[in-house]
Amino acid sequence: MRTLLNIIWLLLGGIWLALAYFIVGILSCIPIITIPVGLAAMRMAKLVLWPFGKKAVKKPGYGAGARILNLVWFVLIGWVLALLHVAAALAQTLTIVGIANAVVSIKLIPVSCFPFGKRIVSA
Repeated sequence: MRTLLNIIWLLLGGIWLALAYFIVGILSCIPIITIPVGLAAMRMAKLVLWPFGKKAVKKPGYGAGARILNLVWFVLIGWVLALLHVAAALAQTLTIVGIANAVVSIKLIPVSCFPFGKRIVSA
């Protein structure tokens, strides 16, 4: 069932969201100082590409560095990615099949806004 839902997710816009994360990751890896941001975007692209059966959980003991990176991420790109998730969710609710995908897209918003201090695990 997860595989079917993931395929439907890809067809109804998941590929474009993952591509947005991938582009952000590539652009963030150009300056050396923002490589951690680029790597986080790549992790998020992997999650957004195949979201069913995975979830993001807090890492135990993440510190002030992760909080600062989350703030910088949110100000620079997190809010844009969150808006993309909202737009995708609205578009997906236009079809009955896409309602489950819209719920997943909305659930990904907190992770898209604050990805640092989290790790992706199987659900």
